[in-house]
Amino acid sequence: MGKKTIEKNAITEGVIWKQLLIFFFPIMLGTLIQQLYTTVDTIIVGRFVGKAALASVGGPAAVLSTIVVTFFNGLANGAAVIIAQYYGAKDRKSLHVGVHTAYLFSVVISLIVSLTGTVLTPWLLKIMNTPQDMMADSITYLRIYFMGILFTLVYNMGSAIMRAVGDSRRPLLYLLICCVMNIILDIVMVVGMKMGIAGAALATVISQCVSAVLVTWSLTRAYDAMKLKFRELRMDVGVLRKELKIGVPGALQACAYGVTNVVIQASVNSFGTDTAAGWAAYGKLDMIFWTVSSALGAAVTTFAGQNYGAGKMDRVYKSIRVNVVISYIFTGAIIIVLFAFCEPLYHMFTTDPKVIGIGVYMLRFLIPSYLLSVLLENLSGGLRGLGDVLWPTIFTFGGLFFVRLPWIIILTKIHHKVEILLISYPLAWGATLLCLIPYYFWRKKRRMSTYGSHLQKS
Repeated sequence: MGKKTIEKNAITEGVIWKQLLIFFFPIMLGTLIQQLYTTVDTIIVGRFVGKAALASVGGPAAVLSTIVVTFFNGLANGAAVIIAQYYGAKDRKSLHVGVHTAYLFSVVISLIVSLTGTVLTPWLLKIMNTPQDMMADSITYLRIYFMGILFTLVYNMGSAIMRAVGDSRRPLLYLLICCVMNIILDIVMVVGMKMGIAGAALATVISQCVSAVLVTWSLTRAYDAMKLKFRELRMDVGVLRKELKIGVPGALQACAYGVTNVVIQASVNSFGTDTAAGWAAYGKLDMIFWTVSSALGAAVTTFAGQNYGAGKMDRVYKSIRVNVVISYIFTGAIIIVLFAFCEPLYHMFTTDPKVIGIGVYMLRFLIPSYLLSVLLENLSGGLRGLGDVLWPTIFTFGGLFFVRLPWIIILTKIHHKVEILLISYPLAWGATLLCLIPYYFWRKKRRMSTYGSHLQKS
């Protein structure tokens, strides 16, 4: 199979803070570019179709599509952790099996999701209390999106595999190409051809198709240590079990967030179309923060996974500490900018003063509490790289289903005010951290004790 060993690995041997930044920036930029797919849809639809269409693309449709993608990304991250550990351990044979298993799994699961989502779209929108004036556009957008979900999920799995072995640059390059294509197609289909919301959905699907093809091509050509070969595509049961053992809890955690977002969206819809449109535009600005935060979480997961595979536990925990500091520097700057300039930023999406006012209020109310989520993302990401996902998932479920959901279902109905709904976010994050922080340090103490005993024996 070619070379017998994997080349020198900067993640397990280089200066941690430098390698984290080198690895982090392409992930962050790539995630930002990926968000531009839907953001451009939102801007063009809001400007050229209307606020009901804006609420459709950025509201119920965005929530449902995000649930699907984040659930699958949880599975992809499970595969990436196992692949990162194989790569860090320089286990070439297992790395080859892991890559082929993960890629084929992404194809199979995407076909199931496509069929199910297309059929169930009207029912899903109905249970979300979607306003009638948004229903037709939301159905059109979601059905086209689900029909093309194969390309999105294949790209996400392929890029997760690339990042697992330390390559965050190629996914960035491919997304940049496809984002430009998406913008051009949006203008042509929505503005030029007057295709409305269907044109925005088709532009996204076509662009994602190109990104999936580019990632697949790269996996078949660019990586000697784990070259993808279609004739060898098969799912190894043992490796798939390992990938799912880590991926399923993460996917369920992502799904749990999605379920609460459905409840939140239904509650937001009860305030009317103006509030729904303001919430939709808020979600696009809010995504700037989450793009950076999640990219830093992905970076520390790969660092922890590869160093764990290489048996370097001291570097595992140092990388988590360094990443926490870097995270607060970057996300703190974003919080300041969004808080200060959110009002002019909202004008990208709509000129309706009432919608803008609602959106500005939402963002300025919530964004200071994001400092809690930064620590949560880092600790969860580090533990995920070690394959430790069960208890963090349980803690997340507790924060969501025993704090956020009861708060929304009970108190928001009693006191029908937007701020009552928004308070559920920091409450859930805080409750999760109260459990996760002591668990993290307990697990660290046990792992480092075992690591120290191993060094003494060797």
